[in-house]
Amino acid sequence: MQFSFVTLFPNLIKGYFSESILKRAIEDKKIFIDFFNPRDFTTDKHNRVDAPMVGGGAGMLMTPQPLTDTLKSIKECSPHAHIVFLSPVAKTFNQNDAKRLAGKEHIVFVSGRYEGIDERVIEAYADELFSIGDFILTGGELASMVICDAIARNVDAVLGNSDSLSVESFESSLLEAPSFTKPKNYEENKVVSEFLKGNHSKITDLKRGLALCKTKYFRPDLYKKV
Repeated sequence: MQFSFVTLFPNLIKGYFSESILKRAIEDKKIFIDFFNPRDFTTDKHNRVDAPMVGGGAGMLMTPQPLTDTLKSIKECSPHAHIVFLSPVAKTFNQNDAKRLAGKEHIVFVSGRYEGIDERVIEAYADELFSIGDFILTGGELASMVICDAIARNVDAVLGNSDSLSVESFESSLLEAPSFTKPKNYEENKVVSEFLKGNHSKITDLKRGLALCKTKYFRPDLYKKV
């Protein structure tokens, strides 16, 4: 699966893919990463990619020409590329989106900067818009990495043990139950005794009960749906 990042600051993203699971996925050719900088496509003699907003307003806006030419270039090479813009005014990304998008061949993440992107570019090229929450970041790069990570781990064979996907939070409308490791007793705090007895049926029931409690406490909105 191909992931492309359209960003003025590719170095902010590159380091994230140089370690751990995603690094191995790249080495094993399960996913591919590349970068496109709109500044490389600008026709402005001063190499600018931003301008004041028409009609007034604080701050600068990314201008249409550099981004349009960047996306045209990508589309010429990959006509079926799925273009995603990151925006705080968009739909909130969730786990179902991650699983659905893991079936795409090529996803392009467009990261805005300054006060955002000229709306005409979004209208012309966006297949989807996503937000990662009700807050404002200095740019879309962090959001693009979050969404890319969530999608990539759902790509076949990226995780060492794909069975782990089935028990994660949000897979059954519940948060994942608490988990424990050795030692069984750490600073007078013991592992739940039922987990040590090997009765997998009881452990499953207990985990569901704990997941319900955790969901009710941390995410009452999800608990109501259950």
